Formats: sequence, structure tokens, C-alpha cells
Amino acid sequence: MDSRENKTECVPSDALFGTSAAALDPNANAELVKQFAKSRGNRIARNAVTSMDVMAAARNPVTMRTYSDTYRVAVKAPKTVTNQRQSGRCWMFSTLNTQRVEICRLLDVDDFEFSQAYGMFYDKLEKANAFLGNIIATAHLPFDDRAVTLLLENPAPDGGEWRFAANLIGKWGVVPKEVMPETACTKDSSQMNRYLNRLLRRDAAILRAAVEQGKSDEELQERRRQMMEDVHRVLCICLGEPPLTFDFELAVGEHAEVDPSKVSVQEGAAMTGKAMGTEDAKLVRILREEGITPQEFQRRYVRFDANDYVDLVSCPGATRPFERVVGVRWMDTVVGAPVMRMLNMPPEVLERAAVASLKAGHACYMACDVSQQFARHIEDFPGVLALDTIDAEGLFDIDLDMDKATMHDMRESCMTHDMRESCMTHAMTFQGVELADDGTPRAWRVENSWGKDACKDGYLIMSGEWFRLYGGEVVVRREFLDEQTLKLWDTLPVEMCNPWDAVASAVQVK
Repeated sequence: MDSRENKTECVPSDALFGTSAAALDPNANAELVKQFAKSRGNRIARNAVTSMDVMAAARNPVTMRTYSDTYRVAVKAPKTVTNQRQSGRCWMFSTLNTQRVEICRLLDVDDFEFSQAYGMFYDKLEKANAFLGNIIATAHLPFDDRAVTLLLENPAPDGGEWRFAANLIGKWGVVPKEVMPETACTKDSSQMNRYLNRLLRRDAAILRAAVEQGKSDEELQERRRQMMEDVHRVLCICLGEPPLTFDFELAVGEHAEVDPSKVSVQEGAAMTGKAMGTEDAKLVRILREEGITPQEFQRRYVRFDANDYVDLVSCPGATRPFERVVGVRWMDTVVGAPVMRMLNMPPEVLERAAVASLKAGHACYMACDVSQQFARHIEDFPGVLALDTIDAEGLFDIDLDMDKATMHDMRESCMTHDMRESCMTHAMTFQGVELADDGTPRAWRVENSWGKDACKDGYLIMSGEWFRLYGGEVVVRREFLDEQTLKLWDTLPVEMCNPWDAVASAVQVK
């Protein structure tokens, strides 16, 4: 073939970028370099940032010292702090952390932790099944269609939302952590995800080819069933087999709301829970269940019902009107379960609901953009999220201000989190709040899932202003909503949108 054939033509830059595009002037650049060095402030900022980094140089220790971990409204939290390690399971940890407050109260114990490995097993299994179904449904679209591209980008990711966890709990139940402990692949899911995604992308190509060949729906579903057996095998190898039944034994307090016939009082037992409350501390109440299923355990001791909760988001903007219930196409993970839906409301509605929940002793799920103005790795102030603690504008002498609606506009068309100015990157748990004189939140106490050595003994201090700008979601019980908000939740139809549209792009937690 002649090398001149199919040769790429040189295209003038103005044809690529428009006639308004202007080339950078080396002479102007040289002048800027000279002018930069004449400013003492510029030199000080340069020396600081090049020796430590932007965040450390921009921190304001004076304002950081004003934030203390004291709250007049606080939920009694479990003793231990959970740790998601190198995995994207924050949404699952947050949901389960709200429920372990409830089970601790029900069993009258000081601590309890659910198995997140058990939840991860069925999350991956359900996501794989939903993915294969979506591949069949979109097989008539070209490979470069935006929906197909999105599906293939990450077939079974770690990330998720409250509704995903709620559906998993409702269908598969829960188990204590010791029944299915963490594995190397839950602590760092990257290698498992790499091979699982490869398997699913291979299967996607097979299913798309089968559709093109005119295979019947029965043939497609049989092929899908066989593929799911492979997925199940991979998950069992990486995470271990999930328990179908298990024996449960725990020392509980005398106020435990359990079947008395399942409780025995023993002498000389190891003190793994609360004593009976007598003078003899060796007397303990032991709750025993033999051969209980995860679903039975959930119904008996967790008593979680997703219908009792409302998912509130706050995403302002002309294309994101308040008082609107939205769902996200292609995102639901448990086939046949209730779809993800969120009620978009002004921020004060979320605040009032979260405060009411905490005052009643119930922790609540929340999500935010934790990457914003967070001095996570600054040793002396590692756990403060506030607008006045990182002075990047002063450091650069540049106005960086953007309101929430504008940041949402910037991310609406982006498909990946790295391309967005801001989005819900992390889910955590509200455990307490400090209120101003007018009743508005001054600071939130936030339970994280990065272990006890992260932040402030596993917790963060989040200013009320920071959450209004970078927060965006709370999940609360129905009883903590006003009548008007509850009516909207109960009566408004769900508007399904694409993952890259409006509210959807803003609230997806990964």
C-alpha cells in the first residue's frame, strides 16, 4: 500500500478550535514570570507549596482550633469504628452503621458489627445479574452508545447507594461480622474487580453476539444463567461461601427485647456483653440461636424495613427543580426490588429531618463530597470539614468561589467522578449535631468507615456551612419529616433519568 494513502492532513489550529483561539505568547509568558517573582506574597506561597503541598500550606490553624468534638445532641454510638479498607463500600458501611445503633439498643449491648463481606458477596452477585440483563436490553444499540459505554465502563463496581443496601438487607438479610469476616479481597477489592469485570465484559460480548444472531429470549436467559454460575464461583473463591444458616450466641443486657426462651443465665461466663445487673458480675445473659438464616436474623433482631425511610437529596439548579422524585436508569442493582428514588428538596429540609432523627436517638445515613477542603492528612487537625479551615484563595490570591448550583452544572455532562467539579463521593453516618441559637446546625458529628486511626478516632467534625455546600443526601425515618414533604414522597411519580443527567449525576456515590 502506498504510504501516502489514508495520510492524515494537517489541520490549521483555527479550524480545530475556532477563530477566537489565541496562541500563547512566549514574550508575555516571560513578562509574567518576571512579575511573579517581584511579589513577596507570591514567593512565600511558592516556597510553602513546593515544600509541603497545597493543602498543608493553605490550612488555617487558627480557625481549625475553633472546632471541638462536643455535641449537645448525640446518639449513643457503638464502641468500635468500622473500616472499609481499600474498597468502595462506604454506602454499605453507612447503612449498616445506622442499623447497628438499632440492634445495640434492641439487644442492650455496647457494640455490634455486621458482616460487610456478606453484603459485598450479594451486592456483586446482584450487580452482575443486573448488568447482564441490561446488556441484553441494550444489545440493539451500537457499542459506542452512551448507555452501553456506561454499562461496560464498570460492570460490577464497589460503589453504590442507600437503596442498594436496603434492597440487599431486605432480600438476603444480614449476619454478624464473625460469621463471615473480611477477606483479602474485601480489604482491597481491586484484583477481584479486575477479573470480575473482565468476565462480565466477555459475557457482554457473547450476549450481544447472540442477540445479533437472533437467539430466542429463552436461549439468552439460559446463557445468562450459566454466566451467573461463573460469577458465583469467582465470588466464592474471593470472598468465601456465604452462610445459609448459622449459630448465634451473644451476651445481652437485661433490657434486651428478645424471646426470653432463647436467653439463659450463666455463671462464670466470659464477659463479652453486659452483665445481668446484679451484684454478681459473673452472671450474664446469653442469647442463643441455632441454625438461624440471615433473613430470619434480620427480621428478628434488626427489624429493618426500607418502607420506613425516605431518601432526601438537595441539588439546586434550573435543571434540577426541588419537589421532584427522581430515579436513575440502568443503576438499580437488585432485579425485582424497589427502584432507587430520591426526593430533591431545599437543604433546610434535610437539616431539619436529620436533627429530628438525632434528637430521637437514631443515626442517619448521609452522603457528601468528602474530597472538598478536607485536610485529611494534616496531623494536628485531621478530621475537620469546614469552609474556613483551608484558605486556598488566600494562598493563590485568586477567587475560587462557586455556588452549589454552578458546581452541579459543571458535572452534569460528565460521566466519571474525576471529571466532575463536585459530586457525592462518600457516604457516612450522622451521629450528633451542635445547634446554633436559632436551631440550625453549627456542626455535625460524623461516623466514618476508615477505621479508628483515621480522622478524630474514626469520626469527623463537619461544619453546617460545609454540609450545605458539599453535602447532598440524608436518609431518615418517615416520622421525622413534615407532612408536606412526606406527601411529596408518597404521591409524586418517579421521573427516571439517565445517569449523566441533572440530579442523577450529582448524587451517585462511588
